Amino acid sequence: MSETQNDTFVTGYLLYLLAASSEQASAQFHDHVRARGLRVPEWRVLACLVDNDGMMITRLARLSLMEQSRMTRIVDQMDARGLVTRVADSNDKRRVRVRLTAEGRDLAEALVKDARRHETRLLSALADTDAARIKGVLRTLLDVLDRPDAT
Repeated sequence: MSETQNDTFVTGYLLYLLAASSEQASAQFHDHVRARGLRVPEWRVLACLVDNDGMMITRLARLSLMEQSRMTRIVDQMDARGLVTRVADSNDKRRVRVRLTAEGRDLAEALVKDARRHETRLLSALADTDAARIKGVLRTLLDVLDRPDAT
């Protein structure tokens, strides 16, 4: 979108700008994910577990932007492929945690490196001050939206 272009409601609307930016940037990386033999939801699971192995399904679903029932099916499929395994929580045997297998960890670590390179390329198109601020601004927005009184 050109800076000289007059904004219409849609092209100037925050939610459109967030969604369109995410869609385009994600599409580039998701092509790479699929070339590695994964579906996008599986990549999201690996990305979540690489730094926080042993998450419960509810937390994993929230961070992966999926409904819990869909997450359960994805984890089942990934378990069958040998990428993750389910283990009982040591404090509460009724709870199940999802852990990466060695194969899953190797794949996750490789893809996270690729994702970081992709992110660096995206951010390099911005001025240094904008690149440094964008994540903080988005985290603040998410924090505000997570508040019970957010409208």
